[in-house]
Amino acid sequence: NSDLLRQTQTGRGCDAPGATGGTGGDMCSANDYEEMKATATAAILPLAIQFAIFAGLIQISTNLHNDYADFVKGADTDKRVGHARATQKGWLTPYETCRGCVLCLLGALLVGMHYLIPMNNQCVEGIGETFNGPRYDPIMAFIVLSSLFNAVAYTGGPFPLGYIGLGGVSIGYSGLGDLFVFIYFGIVATIGAPYLYATKVACVQQDQIPHLLYPSLLRSLPIGFLATAIIVVNNLRDRHTDIHAGKRTMAVRFGGTFAKMEYFLLVVGSYGCCIYFWIFSGMEQHDAGASDDSWTTLLPFLSFPMAIPQLKAVAFGGKDGQALNEHVGGTAKLQMIYCILMSFGLIISS
Repeated sequence: NSDLLRQTQTGRGCDAPGATGGTGGDMCSANDYEEMKATATAAILPLAIQFAIFAGLIQISTNLHNDYADFVKGADTDKRVGHARATQKGWLTPYETCRGCVLCLLGALLVGMHYLIPMNNQCVEGIGETFNGPRYDPIMAFIVLSSLFNAVAYTGGPFPLGYIGLGGVSIGYSGLGDLFVFIYFGIVATIGAPYLYATKVACVQQDQIPHLLYPSLLRSLPIGFLATAIIVVNNLRDRHTDIHAGKRTMAVRFGGTFAKMEYFLLVVGSYGCCIYFWIFSGMEQHDAGASDDSWTTLLPFLSFPMAIPQLKAVAFGGKDGQALNEHVGGTAKLQMIYCILMSFGLIISS
């Protein structure tokens, strides 16, 4: 996140050119500031790759376990209207699907334990000799372990939770899937890399982290909205078969009209966030006397033409069942382009 980079960089002895606040030290020259920014960017890149690998493995394992569990719980039958599932189609046995899930979970655990959870020794030493706390990051440990648990708890089923008496636990079947997706595929997925940078590279004190991550948290909201919109159209499509399998998604609990309205609010809300960023970014830059580059927060609006056919079909159209398949993928593509445009905006304004 460019805001985090800017704030942590300026805490290293000099302020950014044109800054009205900051460390209270000398003003950086433009060359020094650009060199400092390049160094910080190079430092965050491996952290972002490590977190992306972890998140990708969690995503794959969740999908594999969902493929297995929906089949054994009776949600995926020959009447399924969604995209083809490997277990339901007989391409993989339930055992083979679970084995793939376990391998991905083990890979995610390895990445988390080796790269994400351990604290940077230099940051620990910077706290002082009186530091008696753990040499691992408890917040990142919670993210890693809860992600592993949620990967199998999203759909639940007899494996592996059944072995510890939690076979009846299911995030998706209880109607909490939307909230889960928003938190983990929106907020956590977005602030993960900036958090790692703040704690492992910048050695930011814990009490300063909420302030530094606030811009990242704000930008995670529209990403979470669009991630949730994907699961909403998925559940809207499957609600007629889900109800027979006891899968009480929001679309089953409150009906198709509610799901369509939810989809509309999530997609439109993601663009509403851009307007919010534009207004308040412009106000902050005006108060600071800095050059106005707040227009970069509006770049995601270039993806809005992609959103129009999705809104027409899902929120206002009469499509249902299998006809909604293309809009599950269409919403995912919309989120990808939106995120790319947001990233370009952050790069330009950094």
